[in-house]
Amino acid sequence: MISIQFDAYIEGSLFSPAKIASALRTTKAEISETLGLASDALIRRQRMEATKTQTRLREMLEILNRVEPITGSILGAYAWFRSEPLQGFGGQTPDQLVRAGDASQVHAYLDRVMAGGYA
Repeated sequence: MISIQFDAYIEGSLFSPAKIASALRTTKAEISETLGLASDALIRRQRMEATKTQTRLREMLEILNRVEPITGSILGAYAWFRSEPLQGFGGQTPDQLVRAGDASQVHAYLDRVMAGGYA
């Protein structure tokens, strides 16, 4: 089983947007948009240190970690996160649920699916 090594994405005591963007082969601006954060949230140090910013980054990484073994790569997990409409959530994607503060709903969905149940 492949799994994300969270310490690879931490610099100091914070999740590093630059390291995350590099691993996902994208930009900090795209990640900000994906997570519903202000455009400068992953650029300005004060905004990057904010609880909301760090929480959203952590929630995304936790979800990517759970689906990476299924998708086969971190890039596949990120594509799933951004584009897979989830049954039972009105077609919302995982990133839309995280943006709305409902990361726990994505985890609950994954729990059901991984236990062999229906979404």
